[in-house]
Amino acid sequence: MTYGLTFLIGFLAGHRSLTPPAAVAWATKVGWLKVHGALAFVGEAWSVGIFTVLALGELAADKWAKIPNRTDVPPLIVRMLTGGLCGACVAVSGGGTLEIGAALGAAGGVAGAFSGFHARKRLVQMLGVPDFYVAVMEDHRTISLL
Repeated sequence: MTYGLTFLIGFLAGHRSLTPPAAVAWATKVGWLKVHGALAFVGEAWSVGIFTVLALGELAADKWAKIPNRTDVPPLIVRMLTGGLCGACVAVSGGGTLEIGAALGAAGGVAGAFSGFHARKRLVQMLGVPDFYVAVMEDHRTISLL
């Protein structure tokens, strides 16, 4: 169960790279996740603040046409890193290992990036609506799954 959740949080990081880290930071801060050791910084007030501001910025920036595709190398690397961080935190909190959690979270980030990219592209074509509307739906889905 724990490792399935590590992949899922990484998958969500593939859709919105900074929303899952913000959720994990808040969950750690309020005690829902018990993260310790090298990952304990995630629950610190400064970390919660930074991840929250970055997540809000990403939700706004994602709607701009000039933002690179999530499947381009730099954004994909970010999704792997944030998925790995979130996966490691969830794994450690659930009694799993940091390494396996990070690997599954990173793999989930890649899977989420590619599936989200193609799903969003197809929905825009099928519905015949501007990308903005599908992006907002994607925001809603990602946040609701966290």
